[in-house]
Amino acid sequence: MSNDFVKNFSITKEAGSTVKVTGEVPETELKKHRAAALKALGEHVKVDGFRPGHLPESVLVSKVGELNVLNEMAERALANIYPIILATHKIDAIGHPQVSITKITAGSPLGFAITISVMPEITLPDYKTLSHEMNQSKDEALVTDEDIEEQIKNILRQKAAYERLQKKAADGTPETHTHEDGTVHEGPAHDGEGKPLEDTEDLPTPELTDDLVKTLGTPGQFENVADFKVKLREHLTIEKTRDTIAAHRAALTDKIIEASTFELPQIMIDSELNQMFAQMDEDIKRAGLKMDDYLTHIKKTRDDLKNEWTGAAEKRARLQLVLNEIAKQEKIEPEKEKLEEETKHLLEHYKDADQNRVRIYVASVLQNEAVMKFLETQ
Repeated sequence: MSNDFVKNFSITKEAGSTVKVTGEVPETELKKHRAAALKALGEHVKVDGFRPGHLPESVLVSKVGELNVLNEMAERALANIYPIILATHKIDAIGHPQVSITKITAGSPLGFAITISVMPEITLPDYKTLSHEMNQSKDEALVTDEDIEEQIKNILRQKAAYERLQKKAADGTPETHTHEDGTVHEGPAHDGEGKPLEDTEDLPTPELTDDLVKTLGTPGQFENVADFKVKLREHLTIEKTRDTIAAHRAALTDKIIEASTFELPQIMIDSELNQMFAQMDEDIKRAGLKMDDYLTHIKKTRDDLKNEWTGAAEKRARLQLVLNEIAKQEKIEPEKEKLEEETKHLLEHYKDADQNRVRIYVASVLQNEAVMKFLETQ
């Protein structure tokens, strides 16, 4: 029998970017899976006098019950026709479907209902014009002389604080400080806000000299004060350029998302949350800590973090949907050579990672970057 019966299934759009598929699988189709169902169930049933997996059907059914056999048949039948349902009705599914059996009786068709999360229909604004307008007012990454002087002050304060602590450690004596009334107390001095004096602007700082800059960074990195200031400006320019680009991109995508229309499937929010937890788990493991100990330390549960992160997860999911849709409309794809190169590079560092998942991740990152560069050139 052909799969024409799939065409008769009912497809209903529901809230939350989901569709519900209902219908009946003919008994003739269901019966095709009886042998496989019996074999699977028989592997877990032991009866004296019979080898495992070689029970006569009548004996096996008497042990497990006909309903269990029918349920196993139903599961296999629906798994078999699910991709046919998607292809026949052009359903762009994401995640795993929710399946429920509505009718199951020996000698009758199988009634079912499947709820499927689907990629939402996205209506984008005129993102080219919007991007062009915002690009005209993009901030420049300018590093001023004041920026340089402020950074130098911070570096000198940090150096003074570090050397003071090193001296205390070398002396082997507890750090003390004197109050205005002349009394001496253990521990570092604190400012009016309770911060250690080393963290305030009151800590005396050394003079910036050629000899001093030679002690900063890696050996031989700076020749003199002039060289130090040139390289510091270069470093700050790189940092400010990166921060300016990030801020502009965030503002740009926020505008596009705000002007877009679509329903966000819950499954996509859950997926982002799972990624955020996976990243946190990896970071904690790399730090040599245990998740339970970390949660105890911050006095929070995973549910607490989930509630706190849901807003960010939703924003990430919306951003990814919009970037994907722009890539689709503009036919933007990652460069194959770059994709292979970056995938190989990551797999060298994460040897136990699934190659296909790494490739998908890299493709997504490269595509997102290509879309952002496209928007920035409008």
